[in-house]
Amino acid sequence: MEERASGEQENSRAAFLQQHSLPSSESEDDDGFMELLDEQDLKNDEEMPSDVSSLWTAPLVMRRADSRAKRCRLFGSSSMSSIAGRTTQKRMERSQEENSPGKSKKRKSLPGTSEDSTSLKLVRTQPSTAEIESILDSDQRDLIGDFSKSYLFDTVDGKHQDLKYIDSEMIVSVLTGKFESFIKQCVIIDCRYPYEYEGGHIKGAINLHMEEEVENFLLKKPIQPSEDKRVIVVFHCEFSSERGPRMCRFVREQDRLSNEYPNLHYPELYVLKGGYKDFFSRCQSFCEPQSYRPMHHKDFKEDLKRFRTKSRTWAGEKSKREMYSRLKKL
Repeated sequence: MEERASGEQENSRAAFLQQHSLPSSESEDDDGFMELLDEQDLKNDEEMPSDVSSLWTAPLVMRRADSRAKRCRLFGSSSMSSIAGRTTQKRMERSQEENSPGKSKKRKSLPGTSEDSTSLKLVRTQPSTAEIESILDSDQRDLIGDFSKSYLFDTVDGKHQDLKYIDSEMIVSVLTGKFESFIKQCVIIDCRYPYEYEGGHIKGAINLHMEEEVENFLLKKPIQPSEDKRVIVVFHCEFSSERGPRMCRFVREQDRLSNEYPNLHYPELYVLKGGYKDFFSRCQSFCEPQSYRPMHHKDFKEDLKRFRTKSRTWAGEKSKREMYSRLKKL
C-alpha cells in the first residue's frame, strides 16, 4: 500500500511539473533552482486555499475575446445609428443653408474672375487740381484772425504752435519800407520791463509790459485800417518765450470779446522769434541805443522784483474783477 501511494504521489508530481514547467530553453538554464521551488510548491499545495492556488495556475495576461464583440455591438446598436443619422441630417441641413441665396458667404474672387453684380467695388480716384486748390483755400490756419485774407509776412516755426512767428529780417524789411504799399501801420510792442527797454530796443517799438497798458493802447481806441492797407501788431520780449506770447494771446482774447465773431480790430498778430536778444545779435544797427540789457542784470535786481510784484498784483486783481463781473451776470 505504501509503495502504491508513493507511486501515485510521484505520478501526480510529474504531471504537475509538466503542466507548470517553463519551456525547454529556460529549464535547461535554471541550474536546478526550479526543482527546489517545485518541491516547495508541492508541499504547500495542500495547505494553499483554492483562490490563492488559482493565482499560480492562471495565465499572467487574460485576453478578453468578447471586448471586440462588445465594441461591434456598441457601434451597431440602435442608439448609435440614431446619433449617426441625426449628425448626417444636420450636415445636410447646414449645406442647404449655406447654398441658400440669403445666407451664401461671399468669397474673395481670384484675379481674372467675374464677381457678382451686386458686390460693391472700391474705385480710387485722383483728386483734380481744382479740388486740391479748394482744400488749400479752406485751410484756415493760413488766414488771419477774421478769415478775410492770408497772412502778409512769411512765418517761421516757433515755440507756441498756436501763434505766428516772424524772424528778425522780416522786421528789418518793415523798418526799411518794403511793405509800405501793404501796411498802414506796424505796431511793435516791447513787452519787457522798462529798464530792459531803456537798455536797448528796436527802433519805433513801444514799451508796454502790463496787460492793462496794452488794452488801453490798442483796444480803447483801435487803429482803423484803410481799404487797401493793413494794421499789423508784432509782440516780443527778451526771448519771446513767455511774456511776448502771453501778451499776444491776451490781445486776441480781449479783441474777440469786444467784437462779433469773426470780426476783429487786429486780425493780424505776430511774435518776433528769438526776441530782442536774437534781433540785437543780427540787426544791431536797427536798435537804439545799440545795446542789450538782460532781465536778470545784476544792477537791476530790485527793479525786477518790483515789476514782477506789480504784474502779479494786477493779474490777481484782474482775475477778481472778472470773477465779480461773471457773478453779476448770473
